[in-house]
Amino acid sequence: MPQPHFGKIALRGWKKILLFSLLAMVVAIGLSFTQKLKYSSTIRMLIIQPSSLNVDPYTAIRSAEQIGNNLAQVVYTTDFFTKVTNAPNFAIDPTYFPDNDAKRRKLWSQTVSVRVENGTGLLNITVYHPNKDQATAIAQAIGYVMTNQGANYVGGTALQIKLVDEPLVSNFPVKPNLAVNGFTGLILGALFGAIYVILTDKSRKYLVEHPPNFA
Repeated sequence: MPQPHFGKIALRGWKKILLFSLLAMVVAIGLSFTQKLKYSSTIRMLIIQPSSLNVDPYTAIRSAEQIGNNLAQVVYTTDFFTKVTNAPNFAIDPTYFPDNDAKRRKLWSQTVSVRVENGTGLLNITVYHPNKDQATAIAQAIGYVMTNQGANYVGGTALQIKLVDEPLVSNFPVKPNLAVNGFTGLILGALFGAIYVILTDKSRKYLVEHPPNFA
């Protein structure tokens, strides 16, 4: 008896594979709803260095990018977090962040995301929070601290950090990403479904129990 092709086995069991896929997708989306839905609020900041006749534009841009990378790491520090939550006139809810230092650091790292645009001195800072107003307030406070004290973290007293885009808040929750989670569940379900169909295929069982004799 010739050995069947795995693709043909999977094709014969497409209904089971589809069922596995749909079930896995539903489970993935269901698990997503067990997490807090979070909105995003994004600001953009520009790093402006003191002009110099001896520095070519390419070097200046690369330098600004490196400074941006350094500042991106600073945002996640406890010192920066303290400055942001204590910034005046932004009404940030202090009870959202736990008193435990380890838990507070973990939540802060999940609340803020910083990305430096390649080849530029632009910082994209996104804040995630269950409350739209709080997401915007934290983003505004980050912009305030970065504008007024950001240069102190990189030792550039003449360095300017300018807010170029005010907070832009999402209309709908962006975390967890239901579409990505659902698609991931769909793919994993199809994979496990295909494995199940192949392992339980009768023709494959027959070959395992009755291996061909080529003697």
